[in-house]
Amino acid sequence: MKKRALISVFYKDGILELASFLSGAGWEILSTGGTSKYLQDNKIPVIDVSSVTGFPECLDGRVKTLHPAIHAGILARRDVQSHVDTLKTLNLETIDLVCVNLYPFFEKVQAGLSTEETIEFIDIGGPSMLRSAAKNHRDVIVLTDPADYTEAIDGLKAGNVPLELKRRLAGKVFDLTAAYDAAIARYLLEPQPSPEGEGSPLDEEYPQYLPLSLKKGQSLRYGENAHQSAALYLNTDRPGALGGMEQLHGKELGYNNIRDLDMAWKAACAFGLDADGTLPIGENDVNRFINVVNKDKKICCVAVKHNTPCGIALGDTLIEAYGKVFACDPVSIFGGIIASTAKVDAQTAAKLGELFLEIVAAPDFDDDALEILKKKKNLRIIKLKKAPAEKHEYIAVDGGILVQQSDRSLLEKWEVVTKTAPDARDIDDMIFGMRAVTFVKSNAIMIVKELSAAGIGGGQVNRIWPARQSLERSAAVIKTAVETGNNQWKDTEPARVLASDAFFPFADIVEAAAEAGIKAIIQPGGSVNDKLSIEACDKHGIAMVFTGTRHFKH
Repeated sequence: MKKRALISVFYKDGILELASFLSGAGWEILSTGGTSKYLQDNKIPVIDVSSVTGFPECLDGRVKTLHPAIHAGILARRDVQSHVDTLKTLNLETIDLVCVNLYPFFEKVQAGLSTEETIEFIDIGGPSMLRSAAKNHRDVIVLTDPADYTEAIDGLKAGNVPLELKRRLAGKVFDLTAAYDAAIARYLLEPQPSPEGEGSPLDEEYPQYLPLSLKKGQSLRYGENAHQSAALYLNTDRPGALGGMEQLHGKELGYNNIRDLDMAWKAACAFGLDADGTLPIGENDVNRFINVVNKDKKICCVAVKHNTPCGIALGDTLIEAYGKVFACDPVSIFGGIIASTAKVDAQTAAKLGELFLEIVAAPDFDDDALEILKKKKNLRIIKLKKAPAEKHEYIAVDGGILVQQSDRSLLEKWEVVTKTAPDARDIDDMIFGMRAVTFVKSNAIMIVKELSAAGIGGGQVNRIWPARQSLERSAAVIKTAVETGNNQWKDTEPARVLASDAFFPFADIVEAAAEAGIKAIIQPGGSVNDKLSIEACDKHGIAMVFTGTRHFKH
């Protein structure tokens, strides 16, 4: 009995080699539409699927292979006599190899097409044939990936395609169709524009089943530690910031590099490089700060080490912002990651070149800046143009995944709870501090001076330790800057602002802040001991604002 292969592919890579081998080995080839024409144009004999089904393609090609003559030929078990007898009775023949790849939904869903246009790229017949062949993989070779064609040909030449290979190829089918269906599900469940400007009533932020559609971007050298394997997976249906990155120089990115790069870019883009060009904070936030960042075109620079900022600042120029970042912690920045919302210029590149850094990331680089940075053989230079836009965060736990909204809203209110109101010059620093401290591991305290962190404390199990740490660090940083004549700030005064990601359980933080010369505190409030903190502020003439929004980052 002649062997039959069904070939219907959107992407033609490697298909001529496969079809030529099969035809030369005496196989009959069934095909459809564009694939059939392509093979015939290349002198490969083809049987049109319509001649097998006895039914023409219809509905603009929506219905071609959805027919018992196709699926019975794929699904019939050769070791079950009743199946063999049924095929004879119905005058049908087996199909022994199925080679199909799917309509490019992954690509088209990102192309900004209308809903009607996007839906036309949902493949129905392709996944159906693949699933049928994968279910019956003992008798049918199923191919979805051109990378597997050569191995299948080698097995056929040897007269035996191992069952282990058939099983693996079948597994790849369900791996692909699961991601394909998940991308479609995510698209259909997301809010769609309506004439009233509201989301679709079918929008489900947390559906019953979590559809994730990811494709391996690259294998990594190792994971968090050298004995752990790792890989990077990227969305198939939405690019994301890292999905669109371009590495211009340096070693391959590792697991820790990617995590730190993600953190650094998110922190940098929290100030003015949002997907829609606005500061990504909530409706009720203080508008004057948005004006400081957007109207005055402030540039953000961030240094990250071990997945937490060791410096973050805004400046009129990148060199100004970077100078304040470096001054915040010139020790921890060594071996860290720098991210900027501005193009890197030669002046800043020369300063960066004085350090050992793992990564420098920015939307672009001047040619002379690249020339300077590329002198560092292993420095990874990353070009990132897309701002983070993922609406949710995912944390793996043993047996499942935690999903939550990304922390995008900054504050619910601006409530001055002390007798003293904030000085006008401190308000911008207070809001900067509250935005920046959200990227520090909890318990997090940040001391702020002139739109930059002067001291950062976090990752401790109580709040007074990082408070003392950040206050002491800030005092030391400013003292050193003044004594060395390398002052990055406009004045020599101590920092005036303290920001906290969560409420104060006791008055001890206020007391420590007062001793260090802090004049304004911003925190969420909400502790049963809020009154103690307020009273301590009033005693020392410190202004304190409650925001009503906590920003834990565990």
